[in-house]
Amino acid sequence: MKTVILDVRSPSDAMADFSHAWKSRKAQRSARISFASPELLWQVLTAKRWELLKALCGAGPVSIREAARRVHRDVKAVHGDVTALLSAGLLVRAQGGGIEFPFEAVKVEFVLQAA
Repeated sequence: MKTVILDVRSPSDAMADFSHAWKSRKAQRSARISFASPELLWQVLTAKRWELLKALCGAGPVSIREAARRVHRDVKAVHGDVTALLSAGLLVRAQGGGIEFPFEAVKVEFVLQAA
């Protein structure tokens, strides 16, 4: 199963993992998208965008109009969400046009600690 892990960690930790993978020449089993803070994660992954990802999971390439139809939302609003999710790396542009969620599962990891 192709899983994407969304996590919260510092840029230096993310770069250390990248450096380790580069030196060992061993790719991670799952894709990982890291955010610098929980606030940034939730700014990108809003409730409406989460709903959109759920509707696109396993659907293959679809047009933005079709994505909007699936979530019962305005095309212009969905277009804005698609643009944000493309920038974050959660969606990709399909070869024949349209967009695609290229993962079968999403795992969100972060820790809330006392100050």
